[in-house]
Amino acid sequence: MADGRAWVYGDDIDTDLMAPSAYLMKPADEVVQHCMEALDPTFAKSAGPGDVFVAGDNLGVGSSREQAPQNLQVLGIRYVLAKSFGRIFYRNALNLGLPALVCKDTDRISTGDRLKIDPVSGRVDNLTTGESLECEPLPPHLLEMIREGGLIPHLKKKLAREGA
Repeated sequence: MADGRAWVYGDDIDTDLMAPSAYLMKPADEVVQHCMEALDPTFAKSAGPGDVFVAGDNLGVGSSREQAPQNLQVLGIRYVLAKSFGRIFYRNALNLGLPALVCKDTDRISTGDRLKIDPVSGRVDNLTTGESLECEPLPPHLLEMIREGGLIPHLKKKLAREGA
């Protein structure tokens, strides 16, 4: 439950903004440098470990590219909060081990606010304003998957435990 700096964006942030199609055939370390550049050219250069990506409705709509949440993760984003998610983006984030939480009050968060997030209880403490917000807590089986690094590492560990 470390705290991180909020990067706040609006509604309908699509996967093309997070992983522009013009760069998808380039090496991953180059693609990530263009994350959100059409909307915020400073994001990829300034986001860092522990930061929180915050959006409104429909975060991750558009193409079902896994590179969108992967780029956020590579940049150091620790949590993603949004009022609602595109279904495939949401699942891709969780599968990669990036906690994505539904929070109906993201409009009460400003860029630069320090946030402390508890995905178990669904609590978001805004350390800058002193306000506490509620989000939908992640169920235990998804928290376990995230703790183990995402779907593939989780399945490998599960199969190893079962002796398969």
